Amino acid sequence: MPRDSELAVVLVYPDLLGTYGDRGNALALTYRARARDLPVRLIEVAPDESAPESADLYLVGGGEDVSQALAWETLKAEKNIIAALQGGATCLAVCAGFQLLSREFRDRDGDMVAGLGLLDVVCARLPDRRAVGEVVAEPVGIPGLPTLSGYENHQGNAVLGPDARPLGRVTRGLGNGDGQTEGAVQGNVVATYLHGPVLVRNPALADHLLETVAGPLAPLPDEAVERLRRERISAAMRSEEKENSGIFHKLRAIGGRMTKARGA
Repeated sequence: MPRDSELAVVLVYPDLLGTYGDRGNALALTYRARARDLPVRLIEVAPDESAPESADLYLVGGGEDVSQALAWETLKAEKNIIAALQGGATCLAVCAGFQLLSREFRDRDGDMVAGLGLLDVVCARLPDRRAVGEVVAEPVGIPGLPTLSGYENHQGNAVLGPDARPLGRVTRGLGNGDGQTEGAVQGNVVATYLHGPVLVRNPALADHLLETVAGPLAPLPDEAVERLRRERISAAMRSEEKENSGIFHKLRAIGGRMTKARGA
């Protein structure tokens, strides 16, 4: 888009898909655009409103099972959003939004249903516990990004097909459920299970999304944001070390009791 054109950012159903402050992703994008004198307009679309087809960037956030189901009933009939994304518009999809854009996802009744099919991904359910906690991931799907930080709280998994690439490789957390990959990237669609909001914690990812529609951007140093990112990554890794240490001491205690039992 020409630099003097207005960038249109659509926030899809924020009252339904805005869990854990995902609306903050829209605020991060508009802030970082305006800080570079890039004209930008934020358009919030309710389920009873028609979304613009010609927008540049679409944000689909997270939501609980009931909210996701209500959003899905409207979204699958929303021709403008589907046409825009199929036409190559940029999109960030978080958590429930990740699942809605997949080939298939498991609904609140436990049935596998067809998603929008914009991602070669199938989202079912984690077999055991819910994934809750800090996540740290090294980016692989988008070259040049620094380490990713976020917070996950989900019961879904994500199995990527050959047309989708993982957003990152997990070093802390469960991510897509396998403890190895996090999120998915396919074309101009970026999907993740990370809240935080993810674009506030990861400004380079926000800039990447902006650059897909506005072209290269000048650097935008922001020490407060960078300090937050470093603090969250450091806290997550300290937590992992503490957990691993606790497991080690438990195993050592069990081993000691077994040794005493054998000696008796």
